[in-house]
Amino acid sequence: MATGAQAADTTATTPRVHYRYEQVDEVKVFYREAGSRDDPTVLLLHGFPTSSFMYRNLIPLLADRYHVVAPDLPGFGLTHAPEDGRYAYTFEQISKTLERFTEQLHLDRYAIQVFDYGAPVGWRLAVAHPKRITAIISQNGNAYEEGLSEGWQSIREYWRYPSPENRAAVRKFMTPAALKWQYTHGVNDESLIAPETYLFDATMMASPGSLDIQLDLILNYADNVAQYPEYQAYFRRYQPPLLAVWGRNDPFFLPAGAEAWKRDIPTAEVHFYDTGHFALETHATEIGTEIKDFLDRHLRR
Repeated sequence: MATGAQAADTTATTPRVHYRYEQVDEVKVFYREAGSRDDPTVLLLHGFPTSSFMYRNLIPLLADRYHVVAPDLPGFGLTHAPEDGRYAYTFEQISKTLERFTEQLHLDRYAIQVFDYGAPVGWRLAVAHPKRITAIISQNGNAYEEGLSEGWQSIREYWRYPSPENRAAVRKFMTPAALKWQYTHGVNDESLIAPETYLFDATMMASPGSLDIQLDLILNYADNVAQYPEYQAYFRRYQPPLLAVWGRNDPFFLPAGAEAWKRDIPTAEVHFYDTGHFALETHATEIGTEIKDFLDRHLRR
């Protein structure tokens, strides 16, 4: 049992995480925040089907040297947005909400860490305000056609023909079993995957209106792919420091998508881990160490 002094020392050295809301127009954005505002800021953008909860292990690893902000995107987690059609669930609108969110929090310059859906949100923020972006970390956040696996085939069919039948076919990605599979596929030891991850996602997916929001976003994802050339032009022109930390067994985003950055950013650093889509669930310490080293070299010179 820890003594009182030991317990006090642990509390002193473990960064505290604050759980807050910020009203952004009609959206009440939930976010996690840790670290000193005097330190460089890192904005963590999550993906489907999760929320800022996916960064619960990474945030304390970074917050002793960085100001970390991790919002739940509209349509995910604990962020509240109108359900009566007053909010357009598109990546463009979500990006505008996040842009306004960063401005209200006075985040004038920040690094972005992106994952999955968070990637096209981050790319839009970077293209709109390139001077605000100090560095980029991508954990299975794609920006290249060669990064899209065959797992996108039924989704591509939905993009081409958004019929009720094709919309129904895409629902398979939202079942509780499918959500769990996204966490466990490509993982050598499934006992490392905390069950609350996919159970929380399944609970949120079952909330009223959530399924239709997700089906709309999957349809709108075609716009992200169409804009890949614009995002790549941003990479070539501005040469942001970029680190890709990739689960090599990801069934959706292939390692080729990470390697492709070296065409546009010759100094891009790419690291692969023997795990799946949610690499932070099994390799948080290893990836967190790599991220911290990368940020220290580029933001604390």
